[in-house]
Amino acid sequence: MRPNNIPILSNAVSVFLLDLNAVEPQVLLMRRAHTLLGAWCQVAGKVEPNETGWEAALREVKEETGLVLTELWSADLCEEFYVAEKNIIQKLPVFVSFVSSDTPITINEEHDAYQWFSFDDAMELFSFPGQRRVLEYLQAEFVTRKASPHLRIELPAQQNEEASEVLTS
Repeated sequence: MRPNNIPILSNAVSVFLLDLNAVEPQVLLMRRAHTLLGAWCQVAGKVEPNETGWEAALREVKEETGLVLTELWSADLCEEFYVAEKNIIQKLPVFVSFVSSDTPITINEEHDAYQWFSFDDAMELFSFPGQRRVLEYLQAEFVTRKASPHLRIELPAQQNEEASEVLTS
């Protein structure tokens, strides 16, 4: 017998990397090479056992882009969508970090390309309405207005030391 409800699952994170110092604000997107073949997406991935959401965000960014972030912000928003095959509503907390588009990116095997896009171009490329809603929200709360300092996540000193090592090597 099937349950008479739709479970909500929150076991993954979504991370948007933004460059606000470019002539026009930019967002980093990567083209999927396997799952969702050809779709342009932000960094996203599962939370591992004994890992917090923000720790998963940092790890996923490092795995998918090679970047060790020195700052991380909660977007105070969740990306959510229905997964028909599993009959679940998937909720992903959204995180934001600011990175220069000049920073070298090393994509992993999940992707076959990456590029920095204007918000307008990213809106056109996104396959899913939820991604577009999140990007509209990020533009309003992190670009048009300055993000609330209360949304900044205090990273451990070790994280900042690792980031310094990556940037100087």
